[in-house]
Amino acid sequence: MANTTVRGATAIHGQNPQYLVESVIRNRIYESVFWKEHCFALTAETIIDKTIELKSIGGVYGNQKPTEFLCLLLKLLQIQPEKEILLEYLQADEFKYLRALAAFYIRMTFRPADVYEVLEPLLKDYRKIRYRGMGGYSIVHMDEFIDQLLNEERVCDLILPRLTKRDVLEELDEIGPRKSRLLDAMEGKSEHGSEKSRSRSRSSDRSGGSRSPSGTQNRSASGSPGRGRSLSRGSKSPSPTGSRFILVYPWFVRVHVKKDVPFMGSPRTFKVGQT
Repeated sequence: MANTTVRGATAIHGQNPQYLVESVIRNRIYESVFWKEHCFALTAETIIDKTIELKSIGGVYGNQKPTEFLCLLLKLLQIQPEKEILLEYLQADEFKYLRALAAFYIRMTFRPADVYEVLEPLLKDYRKIRYRGMGGYSIVHMDEFIDQLLNEERVCDLILPRLTKRDVLEELDEIGPRKSRLLDAMEGKSEHGSEKSRSRSRSSDRSGGSRSPSGTQNRSASGSPGRGRSLSRGSKSPSPTGSRFILVYPWFVRVHVKKDVPFMGSPRTFKVGQT
């Protein structure tokens, strides 16, 4: 019959895979037009074409009508494709609704450790998808949908199988610690900042080491010419009777006296040591 599970299917959580969908919703799916017209005799290959045509995800809407997304999910539970095929569904980046359908099926059928390992990388997918519910259509993001599958008990109006907490699986060594992109980004920034501070300290040390000798040399060099200039040009000092300046040479002193009246005569010269 069209509603029976494929022969040789493996029991999921100790029961028929189709029984993971509540009986009320399952019976409504069997009675829906989409199930009767489009889900008949679908295989793991032909179901891809139907999934690509999806325009939204969701549970039930209107008068408890199942969405096409739920119909295809029940069909996956019925045909029970292999794990390798499901992983190929997830790798199809261009078909986001196929990825969402495969993620939902994996959440319902895989072991808890495998669920975390397979679905957590999908938290990097930030594409928008359309959700259809009782209140109409809304926009959600793929990472938001995956987070709901990992943390909530009911998604798309279906009760999900119990999922063991991640920290419990880590304590049992069934799964490694989660790799957080935010933590990696923060560590990368801290390492980049420490490298910048190191480079700045190195550059400051180099510049400081190069400045100190040159500074002392410049000061010493500038000190000696300064003295030479002061010795050669002299220094000016005010005088109540006029202005005078002293020209200091290495071995004698020459004094010029300027007054308001013209100074007659030649300037006097005093040798160093004379009074």
